[in-house]
Amino acid sequence: MAERNLAGRIAIVTGATRRMGIGAAICRELAGRGADIAFTHWNDYDRNMPWGGDEDGPGLLKTELESCGVRVLSIQADLSNPDSPKQILDQVEQELGPPSILVNNAAYSINDGYEQLTAELLDAHYAVNMRAAILLSVEFARRFTLGEGGRIINMTSGQSLGAMPKELAYIATKGAIEAFTRSLAPDVAPLGITVNAVNPGPTDTGWMSEELKCELLPRFPMGRVGLPEDAARLVAFLASDDARWITGQVIHSEGGFLR
Repeated sequence: MAERNLAGRIAIVTGATRRMGIGAAICRELAGRGADIAFTHWNDYDRNMPWGGDEDGPGLLKTELESCGVRVLSIQADLSNPDSPKQILDQVEQELGPPSILVNNAAYSINDGYEQLTAELLDAHYAVNMRAAILLSVEFARRFTLGEGGRIINMTSGQSLGAMPKELAYIATKGAIEAFTRSLAPDVAPLGITVNAVNPGPTDTGWMSEELKCELLPRFPMGRVGLPEDAARLVAFLASDDARWITGQVIHSEGGFLR
């Protein structure tokens, strides 16, 4: 059992719709360490993706997290709505109290290339991957009055380590989040908030076909593909007091993935 080193803390985790996803794994890890959890979900996105929605996922995840003995708030939120960040923080403060941990995990990703890329597709990626994460982060910082222990953790990708063809809108928005992470960190450090980003690398959250796994496996020198729990453990560390001297970093947790 994990040490309950986050007891008494309140964490917001976006994008925890699917029980197999990284967001749900982060919720489990933080709850197992004693943090109260507010997570957002939006099945309309997953429903239209190849892996499909997890209609019962949010309710079942809430019950699972509550079994850890923590308070849990499940919020249905369309993060493409620019009003959502403020509404999420309002609800968390009203029902749980002031949060000290924010994990921007929600993502919008549709494969594209130069032939498919449109303004509409760019805007859809921008609204969730950039605007929502940035607005949540700055609103979190504006309201943070605890003086220490604040954590903003952004989930990014490996776009700075090598080419990711046919994911142009996705890599552009995730690259912006890396830059935002580095520049926000010194801005909010005097408030007692650290800001870091995690790149989990290729992670099996149920979207990988067996063919793709076989293709990727030789590029993992540790002999397996990434799991949601790998990213969740790193996020939990960054949320803890042990990581209080780490800020402005993009941490690549890919099991040595060869690009």
